[in-house]
Amino acid sequence: MKFELSKIARLSILNTLVLWMFIGFAQANTTQSDSTKSLLSKQSLISAKNRNANRVAVIAEETDKLINNVKVYYNPIADQVTVNFKLSKNSHVSIKVMDALGNEVLSLHNGDVDAGTQNLNFDSSGKLKEGIYFVRVMAGSETVVKRISVR
Repeated sequence: MKFELSKIARLSILNTLVLWMFIGFAQANTTQSDSTKSLLSKQSLISAKNRNANRVAVIAEETDKLINNVKVYYNPIADQVTVNFKLSKNSHVSIKVMDALGNEVLSLHNGDVDAGTQNLNFDSSGKLKEGIYFVRVMAGSETVVKRISVR
Protein backbone atom coordinates (compact mmCIF):
# COMPACT_ATOMS: atom_id res chain seq x y z
CA MET A 1 0.00 0.00 0.00
CA LYS A 2 2.89 2.39 0.76
CA PHE A 3 4.36 1.61 -2.65
CA GLU A 4 1.04 2.43 -4.35
CA LEU A 5 0.72 5.74 -2.51
CA SER A 6 4.30 6.78 -3.33
CA LYS A 7 3.77 5.84 -6.97
CA ILE A 8 0.54 7.85 -7.05
CA ALA A 9 2.30 10.82 -5.44
CA ARG A 10 5.12 10.69 -8.02
CA LEU A 11 2.61 10.57 -10.88
CA SER A 12 0.77 13.54 -9.40
CA ILE A 13 4.01 15.55 -9.17
CA LEU A 14 4.88 14.61 -12.75
CA ASN A 15 1.43 15.74 -13.93
CA THR A 16 1.92 19.05 -12.13
CA LEU A 17 5.33 19.63 -13.76
CA VAL A 18 3.98 18.86 -17.22
CA LEU A 19 1.03 21.16 -16.57
CA TRP A 20 3.28 24.08 -15.62
CA MET A 21 5.51 23.44 -18.65
CA PHE A 22 2.45 23.80 -20.89
CA ILE A 23 1.39 26.97 -19.11
CA GLY A 24 4.89 28.46 -19.51
CA PHE A 25 4.92 27.51 -23.19
CA ALA A 26 1.51 29.14 -23.69
CA GLN A 27 2.78 32.35 -22.06
CA ALA A 28 5.92 32.51 -24.24
CA ASN A 29 3.92 32.17 -27.46
CA THR A 30 1.11 34.59 -26.57
CA THR A 31 0.59 37.97 -28.16
CA GLN A 32 -1.37 40.79 -26.56
CA SER A 33 -4.52 39.88 -28.52
CA ASP A 34 -4.28 36.24 -27.38
CA SER A 35 -4.19 37.02 -23.66
CA THR A 36 -7.88 36.17 -23.10
CA LYS A 37 -7.53 32.82 -24.91
CA SER A 38 -4.38 32.07 -22.93
CA LEU A 39 -6.12 32.82 -19.64
CA LEU A 40 -8.96 30.46 -20.55
CA SER A 41 -6.52 27.70 -21.52
CA LYS A 42 -4.63 28.17 -18.22
CA GLN A 43 -7.89 27.84 -16.31
CA SER A 44 -8.84 24.68 -18.19
CA LEU A 45 -5.38 23.17 -17.56
CA ILE A 46 -5.61 23.99 -13.86
CA SER A 47 -9.11 22.51 -13.79
CA ALA A 48 -7.78 19.32 -15.42
CA LYS A 49 -4.98 19.18 -12.82
CA ASN A 50 -7.54 19.44 -10.00
CA ARG A 51 -9.64 16.63 -11.50
CA ASN A 52 -6.54 14.41 -11.66
CA ALA A 53 -5.71 15.24 -8.04
CA ASN A 54 -9.24 14.19 -7.04
CA ARG A 55 -8.81 10.88 -8.88
CA VAL A 56 -5.54 10.27 -7.03
CA ALA A 57 -7.30 10.93 -3.71
CA VAL A 58 -10.09 8.48 -4.54
CA ILE A 59 -7.61 5.75 -5.53
CA ALA A 60 -5.66 6.29 -2.31
CA GLU A 61 -8.88 6.16 -0.27
CA GLU A 62 -9.96 2.88 -1.87
CA THR A 63 -6.62 1.22 -1.14
CA ASP A 64 -6.80 2.35 2.50
CA LYS A 65 -10.17 0.69 3.12
CA LEU A 66 -10.33 -2.71 4.77
CA ILE A 67 -13.56 -3.73 3.04
CA ASN A 68 -14.42 -2.87 -0.59
CA ASN A 69 -16.91 -3.72 -3.34
CA VAL A 70 -19.71 -5.01 -1.11
CA LYS A 71 -22.56 -6.49 -3.14
CA VAL A 72 -25.67 -8.26 -1.91
CA TYR A 73 -27.77 -10.20 -4.40
CA TYR A 74 -30.17 -11.41 -5.70
CA ASN A 75 -32.44 -8.52 -4.94
CA PRO A 76 -35.30 -9.08 -4.23
CA ILE A 77 -34.34 -12.09 -2.19
CA ALA A 78 -36.46 -15.23 -2.14
CA ASP A 79 -34.65 -18.20 -0.55
CA GLN A 80 -30.96 -17.40 -0.72
CA VAL A 81 -28.81 -14.31 -0.19
CA THR A 82 -25.26 -13.94 -1.50
CA VAL A 83 -22.85 -11.40 -0.02
CA ASN A 84 -19.77 -10.58 -2.07
CA PHE A 85 -16.95 -8.32 -0.83
CA LYS A 86 -13.20 -7.80 -0.94
CA LEU A 87 -10.98 -7.61 2.15
CA SER A 88 -7.55 -5.98 1.99
CA LYS A 89 -6.29 -8.12 4.91
CA ASN A 90 -7.45 -10.95 7.18
CA SER A 91 -10.12 -9.66 9.52
CA HIS A 92 -13.02 -10.55 11.78
CA VAL A 93 -16.22 -10.04 9.76
CA SER A 94 -19.78 -9.76 11.00
CA ILE A 95 -22.72 -9.89 8.56
CA LYS A 96 -26.16 -9.16 9.97
CA VAL A 97 -29.62 -8.47 8.59
CA MET A 98 -31.35 -5.48 10.19
CA ASP A 99 -34.97 -4.35 9.93
CA ALA A 100 -36.02 -0.79 9.06
CA LEU A 101 -35.79 0.22 12.75
CA GLY A 102 -32.21 -1.01 13.08
CA ASN A 103 -33.04 -4.15 15.06
CA GLU A 104 -30.97 -7.24 14.32
CA VAL A 105 -33.21 -9.82 12.65
CA LEU A 106 -30.69 -12.42 11.52
CA SER A 107 -26.97 -13.03 11.96
CA LEU A 108 -25.50 -14.47 8.76
CA HIS A 109 -21.81 -14.64 9.67
CA ASN A 110 -19.60 -13.80 12.63
CA GLY A 111 -16.01 -14.95 12.32
CA ASP A 112 -12.58 -14.54 10.79
CA VAL A 113 -12.29 -14.19 7.01
CA ASP A 114 -9.14 -14.32 4.86
CA ALA A 115 -8.00 -11.41 2.70
CA GLY A 116 -9.21 -11.30 -0.90
CA THR A 117 -12.55 -11.57 -2.64
CA GLN A 118 -15.20 -13.38 -0.62
CA ASN A 119 -18.46 -14.85 -1.89
CA LEU A 120 -20.67 -16.06 0.98
CA ASN A 121 -24.05 -17.75 0.40
CA PHE A 122 -26.76 -17.99 3.05
CA ASP A 123 -30.12 -19.76 3.17
CA SER A 124 -32.81 -17.25 4.11
CA SER A 125 -35.92 -19.34 3.39
CA GLY A 126 -38.49 -18.97 6.15
CA LYS A 127 -36.21 -16.75 8.24
CA LEU A 128 -37.30 -13.35 6.91
CA LYS A 129 -40.81 -12.01 6.35
CA GLU A 130 -41.60 -9.97 3.25
CA GLY A 131 -40.31 -6.43 3.50
CA ILE A 132 -37.32 -4.12 3.35
CA TYR A 133 -34.15 -5.04 5.25
CA PHE A 134 -30.55 -3.88 5.48
CA VAL A 135 -27.49 -6.13 5.33
CA ARG A 136 -24.72 -4.75 7.55
CA VAL A 137 -21.19 -5.97 6.83
CA MET A 138 -18.64 -5.04 9.51
CA ALA A 139 -14.89 -5.61 9.30
CA GLY A 140 -12.59 -4.00 11.85
CA SER A 141 -13.89 -0.49 12.46
CA GLU A 142 -15.55 -0.23 9.03
CA THR A 143 -19.22 -0.84 8.28
CA VAL A 144 -21.00 -1.09 4.93
CA VAL A 145 -24.80 -1.26 4.73
CA LYS A 146 -26.78 -2.48 1.70
CA ARG A 147 -30.57 -2.38 1.25
CA ILE A 148 -32.45 -5.54 0.23
CA SER A 149 -36.07 -6.53 -0.19
CA VAL A 150 -37.55 -9.92 0.62
CA ARG A 151 -40.54 -11.30 -1.24
